[in-house]
Amino acid sequence: MKIAASFLSCPKIKPAIEKLSLTDVEYIHIDLVDGTLNKGRKIPLRKLKKIYKYTSKPLDVHLMVKKPKKYIKTFASLNTETITFPIEIENGIEANIDLIHSYGIKCGIAINHDTEISRLKPFLDKIDSVLVMSIIPGYGGQKFIEETPKKISTLQNMIKKMKLNISVCVDGGINNETVKLIKNVNMIVVGSYITNSNDYQKQVDMIRKSIK
Repeated sequence: MKIAASFLSCPKIKPAIEKLSLTDVEYIHIDLVDGTLNKGRKIPLRKLKKIYKYTSKPLDVHLMVKKPKKYIKTFASLNTETITFPIEIENGIEANIDLIHSYGIKCGIAINHDTEISRLKPFLDKIDSVLVMSIIPGYGGQKFIEETPKKISTLQNMIKKMKLNISVCVDGGINNETVKLIKNVNMIVVGSYITNSNDYQKQVDMIRKSIK
């Protein structure tokens, strides 16, 4: 299980990313919030575009916006491995998938805790990953939503029935205890559990120990 570290709850971006880069997390997770789809902390795009200067780790980008097309090209020019956007945008889903893939980047679709998994079915054979939100998107430090494991299981069964090879990722409220509730996923996004500590690597080690 790989770890993508989020800095959304950190008041200062540069030092947080530099400290995360010294850990053995596999990715730096970026949340772009513009207020059109989700409320929450808005980190200006001009600051996010500078992240490549602070880390050599690949980026895992989550566009929490109604119009992902506006931002895909920008993040495609950075050291980005995956760009994910919400199923809840409703319109232009396939067009955004195709655009992301046109840059040679993996495409993921995120799904909120209160959206039915069945919404994903028409697109599962076109994407590389699904990001299951285990909090309300936009704010760091929230409590893990208890129904998430059931949602993950439903998704995994659907993927298995369709005989697809798709990564399942989980984002929100993950710590050394809640991670034990998550079974057989490919990646977790961890934020405040790491960054609220003075020792980032120690917290990452605690997560990895709990996974085992």
